[in-house]
Amino acid sequence: MISNSPFPQAAQRIDEGWRQTHLGRLLGHAMRRFDTRVQALMAHDADVPLALSHLAARGQISAAHIHITRHLAVAGSRLQDLADAAGMSKQAMGKLVDQCVAWGLVTREADPHDGRAKQVRFTPAGLAWLSGFQRAVQQAEAELRQSVGEEVATVIALGLEAYTGS
Repeated sequence: MISNSPFPQAAQRIDEGWRQTHLGRLLGHAMRRFDTRVQALMAHDADVPLALSHLAARGQISAAHIHITRHLAVAGSRLQDLADAAGMSKQAMGKLVDQCVAWGLVTREADPHDGRAKQVRFTPAGLAWLSGFQRAVQQAEAELRQSVGEEVATVIALGLEAYTGS
């Protein structure tokens, strides 16, 4: 039999099932499912500012925007620190911050310790968004615990903390 593949024997020995079931892929799916649930809960939270809940409801808030919510210190953060915490470039984080400024979620203010730098801070609407995020995360965690059971959820949390060094 003649094969067109440059590596016919190697291709026949590869088990393709592992690509769908390895832990990294499962963790990625779990994170996307969790974030999607958090966004859905925020979209229906009466205490989240209406304009922001509408953005969440229409799917215009992405996982990248959630990075700002996760990593922005309540007292404010420099753009570079925010980017580092989120594992993003300063330029990419700057674009997200620009969107969030336009939405009224955050502001850019002069850094009191460095006249050249800016601090990114939550607006009052952004703080309401952050409170909604906290409620949504707590609800999504409770749903996860109900779905897999308290013991399994505890083992998952302990295992992930050990793996990430948290």
